[in-house]
Amino acid sequence: MPKRAIPTNTPAIMLDHSSPAPLYRQLYERLRTAILTGQLEAGTRLPSTRSLAAELGVSRTTTTVVYEQLLMEGYIESRVGAGTCVTRLRSRQLDGYPQQAEDQHATAPSSSPVGLSQRGQLLLHTPDPGGLYRITPVSAASPFRAGQPDAAAFPYELWARLLTKRARQSLQAAAHYQNAEGYYPLREAIASHIGITRGVRCAPEQVLLTAGSQGALDLAARVLLDPGDIAWTEDPGYLGARGALLAAGAQVIPVPVDAQGIDITAGHARAPNARVVSVTPSHQFPTGVTMSLNRRLALLEWARQAQAWILEDDYDSEYRFSGRPLDALQGLDDGQRVIYIGTFSKVLFPALRLGYLVVPPELVAGFVAMRRFIDVHVPILEQLALTDFMTQGHFVRHLRRMRARYSERRNVLIEALNRECSGLLEVQVPEAGMHLVAWLPVGKDDRVAAQLALEQGIEVAPLSTFSVAPLKRGGLLLGYAGARSAALRDGVQRLARALRGV
Repeated sequence: MPKRAIPTNTPAIMLDHSSPAPLYRQLYERLRTAILTGQLEAGTRLPSTRSLAAELGVSRTTTTVVYEQLLMEGYIESRVGAGTCVTRLRSRQLDGYPQQAEDQHATAPSSSPVGLSQRGQLLLHTPDPGGLYRITPVSAASPFRAGQPDAAAFPYELWARLLTKRARQSLQAAAHYQNAEGYYPLREAIASHIGITRGVRCAPEQVLLTAGSQGALDLAARVLLDPGDIAWTEDPGYLGARGALLAAGAQVIPVPVDAQGIDITAGHARAPNARVVSVTPSHQFPTGVTMSLNRRLALLEWARQAQAWILEDDYDSEYRFSGRPLDALQGLDDGQRVIYIGTFSKVLFPALRLGYLVVPPELVAGFVAMRRFIDVHVPILEQLALTDFMTQGHFVRHLRRMRARYSERRNVLIEALNRECSGLLEVQVPEAGMHLVAWLPVGKDDRVAAQLALEQGIEVAPLSTFSVAPLKRGGLLLGYAGARSAALRDGVQRLARALRGV
């Protein structure tokens, strides 16, 4: 029989309304600690967000955000008809806390979270995008890995010649500390390229080089947010953006995504005074939808009125298969509220670790000042070589080749899914990018599907991994850029065998 709901009048979860710590943070820490220490046992049913809010004297938004955070981190689970219950934790999640009797003989890990700040411990238990970025290359067992370009197709010999030439002719002169903004000719090349292809309006002085898009998100969060400030993220959304905002001490509010992109009305209802919103409007990650024009204009208007900042992560829109890439949100922004983020990891090769920000003119000095105290500047030799790669036309030619290749692989994957997985998956055909979403029938658990696929030797990412709130329908994230057609077809056959067991 189910265990009783927790009595909310116990000292363990009393909240201090006079404390400078936000109420949601106090409640989160108390519930999480109670779960980790065993005070709330596996299977304990928690009260509804409405009931808990009423008994604690807080808003329902506070309890909802806490439950969503605990659900995303795996401390609780929600089932239709059964309510919200404490999940059974793996031993690794209990590191640093008193172990239950059945775990008393487990071997202690070599590292412990003892000594970490609250922010560090929060990040330690926050899902990270590492599953998308394994160190090992794409193998036959993982043809569907998302976020991975076809690194084997990059012109390495050409790149080596450019690096060698710059190392011989330019490196000695550039061997001293460089400007935090980055190599100016490269910033000129980037400004020119995104102005033509993405409709971004900027001068080279507004472009700052970073260590990939993750470095750009981290820098923007540090500059724009104070601890406790509210930030919206897309839900489901990119875990790297969420992590960067949490690392800056933000109170992160998940905002649902629908067929038109992020729901501004829902965001305003949940947290109208947010200071930052992180979005992927051109090709939403992970659902693949494109933000509609009306929704883009509404987001810009909200940001103008709220004096909020929009982080536009334009991670893979270079790969659009019908017509030219859609213009960036930044190009519509007359109020200078958008910080545009781009990366070379998806269009060249991931280990390059070069990305960039385009910031409004009045923010440049603040971003540069913060940058100097983080890592001064990114490595110069790669910047020199990339400048030549772009100005000599190699970059555009490489994009053109890869766009055709990814379009072909997308079509192969869709054809195979429609043939092998009819009735098992509903395929959403993407117009851009390097992955697609295949939806499971309503009521089917995408995490179970992913586990069964793994038993067939296939790695796939369940869509619920990227969502804080429970999804109305489960789905699988299937990348297609990094694998050849034969591997994609074989992978679909294995996936179909697995899905018949869901």
